[in-house]
Amino acid sequence: MSALSPQSFSIEPELPQPLKGRVVDTHCHMDMCEADGGPTPKTSYELARSVGVERIVQVGCDVRGSRRSVELAKELEYVSAAVALHPNEAPSIHGQAGLTLLEAAYREITELARDPQVVAIGETGMDFYRTGPEGRAIQEESFRYHIRLAKDLDKTLLIHDREAHEDVLRIMDDEGHPNRVILHCFSGDANFAREAAERSWFCSFAGVITFKNAQTTREAAAVVPPELTLVETDAPFLTPVPHRGKRNGAYLIPLTVRTLADVQDRSEAEMCQILWDNSSRAFAGFESPDSSAVNDGTDNVLGQD
Repeated sequence: MSALSPQSFSIEPELPQPLKGRVVDTHCHMDMCEADGGPTPKTSYELARSVGVERIVQVGCDVRGSRRSVELAKELEYVSAAVALHPNEAPSIHGQAGLTLLEAAYREITELARDPQVVAIGETGMDFYRTGPEGRAIQEESFRYHIRLAKDLDKTLLIHDREAHEDVLRIMDDEGHPNRVILHCFSGDANFAREAAERSWFCSFAGVITFKNAQTTREAAAVVPPELTLVETDAPFLTPVPHRGKRNGAYLIPLTVRTLADVQDRSEAEMCQILWDNSSRAFAGFESPDSSAVNDGTDNVLGQD
């Protein structure tokens, strides 16, 4: 494999300084980054590794995307997959093609979920922002299916919760919790963070925590116990400041980690260690990369596709 420095081709936004430790991007859509005109998943992965992201969880949102997540987990070392129908996908399938096609999608997700490269079921949950009252019964049915699947296979559950906090709590308490639960892109307030902590759920923070108008999110992050804190990009979405509005990538996670460290009053190195340890507990089956491979900021060389 030949090598080149990041300065020899265009990276937009630019690479941040490498972290003083290693972390896991617990929620990323590298296939969507590429589809949006960004780098290939392999290049995204190499860029992320160059700044201290030692593992990426590649998340599917529909059947096609879930298939691709499993493929990427098999192609790229230290990439793991999550598979599911997004909360807005199930009502869409049902509305267009009815229950028969939705049940076929469930069957395929179930088969994909059995692959050993799959460490999580998600993203699933409830989204009252994009799905109106007419689609919420199907959305809840889909959420319940994914909860049961996570429990049956002992996989981590990745929850998408948008303007639906109380319903997420209600459904999860009714169904019973899987062993490991992550609230992806945590969007609640400090009280909801406390509710999650009481249930021993992980809260994962994305670039939103860097936004000027996200004081509520920062207040929530401040009360989440350190042992339940995770970080993610949700790339290509939710790009952290100062690049908000541009395409996100796993390699921009240092910006979010540093803000999270400030909010929790920790050093960057301490925050990285906490996040790394938590990620290892949040997902079963992780193989740890050789610690000697952690980027210390002196070597910023990438493999070329």
